[in-house]
Amino acid sequence: MSTNKKPFPKPISFKKLIGPSFIILALGLGSGEVILWPYLVSNYGLGIVWGAILGITFQYFINMEIERYALVKGESVFVGLHKIWHGTVYWFIISTFIGFGLPGIVAASAQLVAYVFGFANFKWLAIAFLLFIGFILSLGKTVYSIMEKTTRTIIMFGVPFIFILVLILATKMHWFLLFQGLVGQGQNYHFLPAGISLVTFLAAFAYSGAGGNLNLTQSIYIKEKGYGMGKYSHKIAGLFASRGSHQEIKLEGEDFEINDENVANFKGWWKRISLEHLLVFWFVGGLSMMLLMILSYSTVFGLDNTQGISFVINEGQIIAKVLFPWVGSLFLFVLGVMLFQTQLGIMDSTSRIMAENFAINKIFKTKNNKINLSKIYYSFLWAQIIFGIILFLCNFYEPKQLIVLGAIINSMTMFVHIGLVAWLNNKELPKMFRPSLIRKVIIGFIFLFFGFFSGFVIFSSFFG
Repeated sequence: MSTNKKPFPKPISFKKLIGPSFIILALGLGSGEVILWPYLVSNYGLGIVWGAILGITFQYFINMEIERYALVKGESVFVGLHKIWHGTVYWFIISTFIGFGLPGIVAASAQLVAYVFGFANFKWLAIAFLLFIGFILSLGKTVYSIMEKTTRTIIMFGVPFIFILVLILATKMHWFLLFQGLVGQGQNYHFLPAGISLVTFLAAFAYSGAGGNLNLTQSIYIKEKGYGMGKYSHKIAGLFASRGSHQEIKLEGEDFEINDENVANFKGWWKRISLEHLLVFWFVGGLSMMLLMILSYSTVFGLDNTQGISFVINEGQIIAKVLFPWVGSLFLFVLGVMLFQTQLGIMDSTSRIMAENFAINKIFKTKNNKINLSKIYYSFLWAQIIFGIILFLCNFYEPKQLIVLGAIINSMTMFVHIGLVAWLNNKELPKMFRPSLIRKVIIGFIFLFFGFFSGFVIFSSFFG
């Protein structure tokens, strides 16, 4: 940590602030929002909508505590946790690769796009998509910049398109059932229907938003965007912009004087990023989930939707019959693109997590902060791509199975990181920047919930 204290930057306008929440939102659009919750609704009705909204509300509070640390310290939570316990770097590298190395989302994307264009086998298209993701991220001048722009464009087009379809296809009764579902009132059941797979339900709950270690990238994006003390942090350059070069990497943040002006600046930042995350992540994310669930119910509820992601293709076929064939194809294509964008975002975020933890370990061990962080990032990126291709070549590519398995693993990693971040904030931040009592209670409840979830999944897997 530098001995020269920096001023806590003044907050920027809300308009300039919007950005990181679009990325964390896009990370969830392909798992819980597009696949798992609509799948459950297609089979069990809208009485489970409450679970999706509660899940994304939980993640709002989880993400804000992650952002809190980065805003005050100007460094990622990974740096802070390493200072407390050096073993965290190994945990985050291993659990991130295992949790997100299963390429279920890109498999779902390829299946939908293959159906639209009449391809018989989507495995080869999924492999091509993985390679395409690698080239997109490798050729970007600045990784964050390309991610933010593409994510915002896709969400700005995809969500309104789905909203228009819902307005056309959903009846007043469907909307009534949706609102009943917000309070857990289903058709002949309360909260959970008989026969529902609790593992799948809780997997969808964990993916109501990003899920797993992906939530932790909020601290990296806060730093990359230059919010708060992140103004003084280092950005990842494009792969070919830094080819063969070792740069001075500053992973640790800067100190600032604790005075009235700096505390006021922090509070200004906190209010703005809280509102930004509430509007973009919680509201747009929650709205997107509800729209996709009511669209699933109004088109395919009651059909045979048990095989993989067949319910999405069934949706496209029903939309094509009710409206026009090209609308059904466009719907499937848009979802395919949204899923592709999600896998793109996941590959970027997981590579950031693993690269930063690898760099933290190396820098603190060697005391040499000259390192090629970009090369480390791309090494992890292409390692994930190669792993995914191997799985596909071994014919392990059924989308829903991969997504549910990944969600189960990532729910356990969420239990761990919720506890670690709460510990970090209450140990390392000055008292005036720590979470309030009510937030501590909320985070404590969420921590216990995911602890129960993890225990339930483990028990069910071995003794169920």
